[in-house]
Amino acid sequence: MQAPYIGQPHRRVDGRLKVTGQARYTAEHAVPGCVHGVLVTSTIAAGRITHLDTQAAAQAPGVLAIVSHLNSPRVPGYENPRPDERVEGQQLRVFFDAEIHYNNQPVALAIASTLAQAQHAAALVRVAYEQAAHQTDITKNLGHRYTPKRSEDYTRGQPQAYKTAPVQIAHEYQTPLQVHNPLEMHAAIAEWQGNQLMVWNKTQAPTLAQKDLMQLWNLPKESVRVHSPVVGGAFGGASRIWPPEMAAILGAKVVGRPVKVVNEREKEFNMVGYRPRSVQRVSLGAQADGTLVGVSHEVFGATSRYEQFTERTLHPTKSGYRCPNAELTYHLVPLDLSTPCWARGPGETTGSFALESAMDELAYALNMDPLALRLKNFADLDPNGDRPWSTNYLRECYERGAEKFGWATRQPAPAATRDGDWLVGQGMAMGIYKAVRAKASARARLLPDGTLLVQSATADVGPGTATIMTQIAADAFGTTPEKVRFELGDAAFPPAPGQFGSHTVASVGAAVHAACTALRQQVANNSTAPAEVVREAPEVPEKGEKSSKSFGASFVEVRVHAHTGEVRVSRVVSAIDAGRIMNPQTARSQVYGAITWGLGLALMEDAVLDHRHGRITNHDLANYHVPVNADIPPQIDVLFIDKPDTHLDPMGAKGLGEIGIVGFCAAIANAVYHATGKRVRELPITPDKLL
Repeated sequence: MQAPYIGQPHRRVDGRLKVTGQARYTAEHAVPGCVHGVLVTSTIAAGRITHLDTQAAAQAPGVLAIVSHLNSPRVPGYENPRPDERVEGQQLRVFFDAEIHYNNQPVALAIASTLAQAQHAAALVRVAYEQAAHQTDITKNLGHRYTPKRSEDYTRGQPQAYKTAPVQIAHEYQTPLQVHNPLEMHAAIAEWQGNQLMVWNKTQAPTLAQKDLMQLWNLPKESVRVHSPVVGGAFGGASRIWPPEMAAILGAKVVGRPVKVVNEREKEFNMVGYRPRSVQRVSLGAQADGTLVGVSHEVFGATSRYEQFTERTLHPTKSGYRCPNAELTYHLVPLDLSTPCWARGPGETTGSFALESAMDELAYALNMDPLALRLKNFADLDPNGDRPWSTNYLRECYERGAEKFGWATRQPAPAATRDGDWLVGQGMAMGIYKAVRAKASARARLLPDGTLLVQSATADVGPGTATIMTQIAADAFGTTPEKVRFELGDAAFPPAPGQFGSHTVASVGAAVHAACTALRQQVANNSTAPAEVVREAPEVPEKGEKSSKSFGASFVEVRVHAHTGEVRVSRVVSAIDAGRIMNPQTARSQVYGAITWGLGLALMEDAVLDHRHGRITNHDLANYHVPVNADIPPQIDVLFIDKPDTHLDPMGAKGLGEIGIVGFCAAIANAVYHATGKRVRELPITPDKLL
């Protein structure tokens, strides 16, 4: 029997290609005859174009075309839109008409033989506008809220029951607009050959991108090819067809040649998705012993005027704690901004900041240890429907995390521990995130040289998908990882869901396992049969008989400078229940990434809008602050419970990519309060809020 490879710290199978520069990212593909496109974007947030002068630009050296609403090809899906299963409304229609919906909206594409020529031409385009009044501040527009068509409202028991409890807290919490800012910016190379469309693009979902393009252009599946073998970071931001991709496709249609469009860093802000700003009001009521009586959680989320983007902000509150009465409401506030999109731990990250901050505030109101309060209200069943958990090792997360962190030695009183000029504080929080399986397919083929070739149209945005699938395939077929070649990132392969929502291993992994197991049986039974099989793993829905979730507990120590208000995270313990761990090396890297994202959201990231113009002012990496090596805690301990959950898949895995960030921001905020005695309810926690 071959030794199992699942659970081993196998090296990344694509590591050598990446570190030697052989991996080809979207903009690096060599497509014969390819020319360059540069976007011209709006300078107003609302209104319409009254005049667009392209004469000088069109006559500049090397220019092939200036594409705008004046000459753009017809897109069938723009005129007859189909419902989108992800976002309600009409997506932005690139170069469709003269209307302006947000600042930084594409209004023209300059196409030229070289990048420099295209950049020069773009600078020569002149646009005149009729400006309309705009609104980009969610805090001043809460009165314009509405309930989205895909309502997230939820009630159990009695509404407002928290008001009957002897101990109550009620506060407002805010989270900022956070931009994905991956190293690889959004890019696309588009080529038309008759009615055949080939797109090299940055996407987390080749199958979904293909489907979207089929609908937009009214083309059959065999006429659309999406190719995205390597993705340089995405975090949810490469989950749709965005304007740069559509501009490249439209441009290629006009000039009859392949067109490459690479977003400039400035255009990554308010064009290709972001985590929307939220305003949340949480009220909790409890008995004197800490037993929760009722919870009220009201969310206001920002969205564009042309689409309704909703998040799972309320889901941690629905299922996180045993509480008989809950009243949860979700509002959208339409603004003159582009549509937000999913960002790491979408919804749950911001919702858990509010909930877990409120739980910490309740603990202090009760004069109770914050961990004890959470254990007191541990949910033996999912309160959302009273369904049994498929597995739930949150208690073990609490126990192991607290022991490793030394929580029992923590001084209860805020502002009680000091090290010279530094105030030292410790905080913790709970995390909960869905664990589901989407429908996925995989092909397994045994080549004459003994290589096991496995293919699926999944993506790898960095967590190590190809490595994990190689390990799963090796175990299922009974070979070694060195004899497995896993290919992905091409819509021509068997269809797969996007790599987001922490379901890739459960979904694609189940399909790979099924295909390789079937191929192994086929080879064993009849060596003359064609050594190739395709298998589909069906969906395991979230609303089944059992509730599947991943769980986590974050313990954080911070040091706050008494005179400057500078916050440094000095120590982190993250205890995670994500089922069986496929590869502890790549899994730990995933949690490090989640912690880095959470640290940025909690302490520094904030896309600052100049509401006079509706434009983000800090639209580069010099002024939009993200964590660097110097900001990362010197001590991070990641503890995996590593117990299988076979409800979702035969490997026993649950989702891992998001759970590390859910609750982490609140753990930092709670630690800051413990250090200083000052409660910051609006992220990021910058020094001015502590002085």
